[in-house]
Amino acid sequence: LRRVFHSRRRASSTKGGMAATGAGYDLSPTTFSPDGRIFQVEYATKAVENSGTTIGIRCSDGVVLGVEKIIFSKMLVKSSNRRVATLDGHAGVALAGLASDGRQIVGRARDECASYHEAYGSRIPPSAPP
Repeated sequence: LRRVFHSRRRASSTKGGMAATGAGYDLSPTTFSPDGRIFQVEYATKAVENSGTTIGIRCSDGVVLGVEKIIFSKMLVKSSNRRVATLDGHAGVALAGLASDGRQIVGRARDECASYHEAYGSRIPPSAPP
């Protein structure tokens, strides 16, 4: 029964060709559609537009990061889905867009901070030379 249900749903959802979103061109971030669009980039842009506002204010003695946290479900625990993260003792980041993508970026940035500290014996500088 389960196989029949899934095969019927699959057959009905693919009638008339491929899905209407990217027509098969949305599977890879390096594939262009015939009209020159990259759907993965457009999906990421939409995710950022639909997420809360993120702002950073530079002060004389530091930076203030603020995030508008939109709760999409009453089932979501208020302390979960954090949008501000610490990368190192002197560096942080505020995230907009998909939380899972943000977690990946935070993890990579933390690894870069640790790698820099191991290689040079000091914290990574907050700004890169021009």
